[in-house]
Parts: sequence; structure tokens; C-alpha cells
Amino acid sequence: MSTNTTPTTVLGLGAMGSALAAALIDAGHPTTVWNRSPARARPLVARGATAAGSADSAVSASPLIVACLFDHASVHEVLGPAAGSLRGRTLVNLTTTTPNQARELAAWSASHGIDYLDGGIMAVPEMIGGPGSAILYSGSQTAFDAHRALLDLWGKSTYFGSDAGMASLYDLAMLAGMYAMFAGFLHGAAMVGSEGVSATEFAARATPFLAAMTGAFAGFAATIDAKDYAGEGQQSLEFSDLTKLVAASTEQGVSAEVLQPVHQMIRRQIAAGHGKEGFARIFEELRSTR
Repeated sequence: MSTNTTPTTVLGLGAMGSALAAALIDAGHPTTVWNRSPARARPLVARGATAAGSADSAVSASPLIVACLFDHASVHEVLGPAAGSLRGRTLVNLTTTTPNQARELAAWSASHGIDYLDGGIMAVPEMIGGPGSAILYSGSQTAFDAHRALLDLWGKSTYFGSDAGMASLYDLAMLAGMYAMFAGFLHGAAMVGSEGVSATEFAARATPFLAAMTGAFAGFAATIDAKDYAGEGQQSLEFSDLTKLVAASTEQGVSAEVLQPVHQMIRRQIAAGHGKEGFARIFEELRSTR
């Protein structure tokens, strides 16, 4: 079947599911949609989609099923009763799950004769189909290769291998960096805000600085891969001590909760005799918790 006309079902019509379905409709794919709250389907029906009355009938309508639901439990709640109808079809799960949850869904799919591809969406709904949108995939390479043209309608598609949990792992790892960065920005805004500086003014100054700091990632990565924490040119853990940052925050009446975990890791590394080594050494402590 041509990927240009592949009938596709989208289960879950929140902001992201609706954006995914709209991109399919606009590209000419016969698109069936289903949502627990039927009213969510109306804008897509007006656009050309077909609304299904049940998840089972939605699954039966297409060879390719896309799930974009609330969580891992929701996938089982919706697809469990429709497992028989799913047999022989391809399931692309774009619901956010943990790596092990993705692996469990892949095993469940295999036991029911379903070709399973897991995905992690690295975009907000407004970005789907536009510049900067990317989706990470892992699981069935057969499914990825067969539907690559369709998947690329949503954003740049990257395949991370047959382990269904890898897309989720990359997705959540990058989100970890994003949320830590966002929290750091908000902490800084709270610090200067204690003296009446607007968050807007702070953002104008912080944005280029933080963007420039991402240039250090490659150096950290090379250091970690080589385990060369004593190499030249690294900022030492002793120099990276956050005592003054914590003190300044407290003096300004700002909680140091965002800083304390990093501060404590640095202090532990120094106490363990690694103070002269580079800041990237905290990677070893983070990894040792597994």
C-alpha cells in the first residue's frame, strides 16, 4: 500500500493527537479518529476525518494505528479490549512512557501479533509538521521503514533501533536537561525579581548567555567518554562550589531547592577527594545510583 494514501487511525485527540491527525488529513491520508470525549473529533471531522464510535471500530478502520493517549495505563485501557482487532496491524505509540513501559507494550503487542513502533515527540503541538519538529522512534524497523514517508509528515524521524525503550529513553533524557534548565532560569528570575527586576528583562539577558553555555556540552561529553576528569582546561569541582549561589539566594529570600541537589553532589565529590577534577565528574555519581 502506498504510504501516500495509507489509511490511518489516531486514538487520542488532545492537543498533540489532534495536531498529528490534522497533518495526516492535510496530506491526503484517509484518517479515522477516536477520543473518549467525542466532541474533540468535531474539528477534525470538519477537516475531513472520519469519527469512530468506539476504539475497536477505529482500530478496525485502518492498517496503521497511532496512539497518543494520556499515559501507559491509558494505552492498555483503550487498546486492551481491541487487541483482537489490532492483530496483523501496525501500532505507533506516541504516548509518553518510560523506557520499560515502552518495552512492556512492545512485548504485549508481539503476543497479540501487532507490529509495534514506539515514539517520543520532541515538539509542542504547534510545531508538528513544521521546522524544528522531531520524533524519535524505536521498535519495529519494518514498521519504521514501511511508514517513513508518513512519519516524516510530523517532523524529522530518527530511528534508534529495535529496543522499543530507546526512543523513550532519549526523549526523557533530553527533557531532563530541558526541565533542569527551565528551573534554573526561573530560579535566576526569582533572584533578580527580589529587587524588582522583571522576568522579561532577565530573560533578555539570560537567553544569549544560556545559549552560549550549551557549547560546553561537547567538551563535557568528550571528557565523560574518555573519563579524563583531571585533564587540562576543566573547571574544577572546587571552583564550581555553589556555596555563594546558595547564600545569595537565601539572602534574597529565594528558595535554594533548585540549587541544593547540584551543590550537594559537588560537596560530596570534593569530600571524596575529587575537588581538583572537573565539574563533569558528577556524571559518575549520577550514574552510580542505578
